[in-house]
Amino acid sequence: MPKRLPESFAATRDALHRVAEELVAPARKPHNEIALRATPGGFGTPEFEFDGARTQVRVEGTELVLARDGDESRIELTSIAAGAALLGPQLLPDGLPDDDSPLGLDRPAADGLADFYAFAAEALGDVKSGLPADDDPSDTTLWPEHFDIAFEAGPEADGMRANYGASPGDGDHAEPYVYVVPWSAPTDGDLWNSTAFNGAELSYGELLTAVDPVGAAVEFMRARHEALSGAA
Repeated sequence: MPKRLPESFAATRDALHRVAEELVAPARKPHNEIALRATPGGFGTPEFEFDGARTQVRVEGTELVLARDGDESRIELTSIAAGAALLGPQLLPDGLPDDDSPLGLDRPAADGLADFYAFAAEALGDVKSGLPADDDPSDTTLWPEHFDIAFEAGPEADGMRANYGASPGDGDHAEPYVYVVPWSAPTDGDLWNSTAFNGAELSYGELLTAVDPVGAAVEFMRARHEALSGAA
């Protein structure tokens, strides 16, 4: 569940965003795929087959973990270069990053990020489970470019398709938030309150004060889904 975040959260989030973009997602390069997901203690790849072994690369707290057929190797993420050395040139065929500047990760902040992704995955799963079949929801994916976790759903031809997701924060938001971004439907009215993009957002502060944060996030997204359905 969401909890108050340490002052180090934004710096640690931004450093782990680099890890996602420069190490974890590129490990799927041999499969021409970058999609990630929430994993216990953080984020990582789904399991994939590589060189005859079931493989997963993930971040757990402040460690980078390489799992192959159930055997794990892990290293403290002191720098991008340290993480690259664990993965090696086979998983990073475009070359090993050599930036050895300190990442400066803070464990409580990394744990806060992991908790947020776990919370978001649960809320998104609850929303998706209640959607009609013709909404054709996509997989829930943690995208390394924006570091958010989201799925898309709704009939596009009817103007109802939208992204439903949660972000750990960005240049316009110091803290995490939940969002709904319609692809084409108008976003006028009280439900569509975001000033940073055309859509709606539920702030981290609102989640912290909710008796049931998951329920609050689910209700927020379902209300926007119903509004889009009513406008079709």
